Amino acid sequence: MEFVPYRHKVQYYETDAMRIVHHSNYIRFMEEARCDLMEQMGYSYGRLEAMGFGIPVLGVSCDYTHMSRFGDVLVIGVEVTKLSPTRMTIAYEIHDDATGELRATGETRHCFLSSAGHPISLKREAPEAFEYFRLLLREPEQLP
Repeated sequence: MEFVPYRHKVQYYETDAMRIVHHSNYIRFMEEARCDLMEQMGYSYGRLEAMGFGIPVLGVSCDYTHMSRFGDVLVIGVEVTKLSPTRMTIAYEIHDDATGELRATGETRHCFLSSAGHPISLKREAPEAFEYFRLLLREPEQLP
């Protein structure tokens, strides 16, 4: 399955007094890219919620390598690195579109919950959605 990389044009309000993207915005950029990928898969957050479950963020990390500034276009790669029936880890690489320079890397950790807030097995409750995430795995043989 082929996905179009997510692109984000840095807006002025996303910068700080030095006209550099404020570090907190990279977390937003990762969420935008994750949501875009899920929509491309056909399993948007809205669809998953309508199916009766969610994928909350348990943890997030981001390492910054170079500054981004107002007007830069960033390309954000998204890849599932770990997947179990109840949890998932997603990795991100943020590059400058014009130069290819790596600007940041990050990771989010998620679990699968019912609409009542109870842990579920996505593999059992929504096997077709689980299969889509499995297809995104960096190394599918890691799947339990």
